[in-house]
Amino acid sequence: MSQIIPLFPLKTVLFPRGFLPLRVFEPRYLDMISRCMKSGEGIGVVLIRDGREVGPAASTYDTGTLTQISYWHKRADGLLGVTLSGSQRFRILSHEVQANQLVQAEVELLPLISSCSLDAQYQPMAVMLEKIITQLDPPFSTMDTYYDDGDWVSARLVELLPLPLESKQQLFLLEDVGLRLQELEKILSEKGLW
Repeated sequence: MSQIIPLFPLKTVLFPRGFLPLRVFEPRYLDMISRCMKSGEGIGVVLIRDGREVGPAASTYDTGTLTQISYWHKRADGLLGVTLSGSQRFRILSHEVQANQLVQAEVELLPLISSCSLDAQYQPMAVMLEKIITQLDPPFSTMDTYYDDGDWVSARLVELLPLPLESKQQLFLLEDVGLRLQELEKILSEKGLW
């Protein structure tokens, strides 16, 4: 079954169970946030393939993550701060760019990826992730943690490490957690982090 959601094209990849703090200042996104807060409607976070986060609607990848607004506040700089929490991956079936350049998309929700225990060979990833998270501010430092869950550990590392965006998207597309862990291990080894 499909549904229509607004898209938030960004230069980031967000997985289900992840958090994304944002500063919102463009009128189209302020309107979108306001509407979604009132209606409880989700927002689709998708990686930009070509274009920018501001200005004309960017071209995006075909898969992203459905999110909900989990927190909002007025920042000291006067901008709106929101934290989005990822819930489920989706595939874009069609989209329409509105006059204000906000993109509405018909999406199909993809099956949830099952949690799986983290094999001993990947335990150093959990240790690395824990070290990273303890140095971060909320929402990361206050989120529930699942260091024994291979899906959760690999997803958070992909989100938080400074990897090329195309690599992050490729890892996001992998439904097999074991394969995602293997590929992440290769990337970390190539960068001398493993």
